[in-house]
Amino acid sequence: MFSVARQLREKGVLGLNERNADFIMRLNPRRFYPRVDDKALTKELAIAAGMAVPDLYGIIEHQVQVRQFTEMVGDLKSFVIKPAQGSGGDGILVVTGRSERKRDSFRLSSGMLISKGEIEHHISNIVGGQYSLSGNRDKALIEYCVHFDPTFAEVSYQGVPDIRVVVYRGYPAMAMVRLPTRESDGKANLHQGAVGAGVDMGTGVTLKGVLNDEIVEEHPDTGALVSGVEIPQWEFILQTSAKGLEVTGLGYLGVDMVIDRDRGPLILEMNARPGLNIQIANGTGLTNRIARIDEIYDASATPEERAAISRREFKL
Repeated sequence: MFSVARQLREKGVLGLNERNADFIMRLNPRRFYPRVDDKALTKELAIAAGMAVPDLYGIIEHQVQVRQFTEMVGDLKSFVIKPAQGSGGDGILVVTGRSERKRDSFRLSSGMLISKGEIEHHISNIVGGQYSLSGNRDKALIEYCVHFDPTFAEVSYQGVPDIRVVVYRGYPAMAMVRLPTRESDGKANLHQGAVGAGVDMGTGVTLKGVLNDEIVEEHPDTGALVSGVEIPQWEFILQTSAKGLEVTGLGYLGVDMVIDRDRGPLILEMNARPGLNIQIANGTGLTNRIARIDEIYDASATPEERAAISRREFKL
């Protein structure tokens, strides 16, 4: 056991305890957690900072407002419903269309039809706190449904991939693309079975992937290689991620973005406790990159400058 631990340290792999004690506790003041734990507040702060986010159609905070859901979406054919304080993708409902035959029926990203009443029941559960981090009452956000970017057509199943960037002291340190699968029900969440593909920080080109903690080269549903995909507007994505420090005040965070086919990169959410599987997807540890950032850290550097430095320093 001690030999394995030593080998991991030599490879620069950051462990859970080290992440919690040395980075999250030290660099992420508790008073700033609501800035990322509440997606409604995150969206508000991001907009104030000039960041692009999915449009917000409405917020349901109380049970008596649940039936206002249909007024908020109007004639929209697609939208997303998510808990403001949810985690791990739980409680997110992605509506991609409406039934032409059944009145008040909506089609989910999986293709399944769901009734208006079932959606209202789901919203009621969100407001009741079923999916919140704390278990307390929550809010349901109804927002723009991101449209699939064709760049990822061959390496994604039904859902929309997202990009996770781990940012340390304002410098993007590591990134991966999370690719939906049949197992993940079209959601870009590793814990539910999505594929995580590492990314070359210098070029924005994907590397090999990880699926359920195992290295994979192909997408399990499409058979396409997950490596070699060039992510559009990579420089802008890293610059936006670097701004996460100024927006949240957190020195160690994960920034999640999606690429809309019409609107380009959009901020989905930020995370004060980003997971560590990103290291498996990239085939390298975070510790060495964090140490390098500490060496070159410049408190006066702008987000654009920090992003450029990360591209140069961590290019494969």
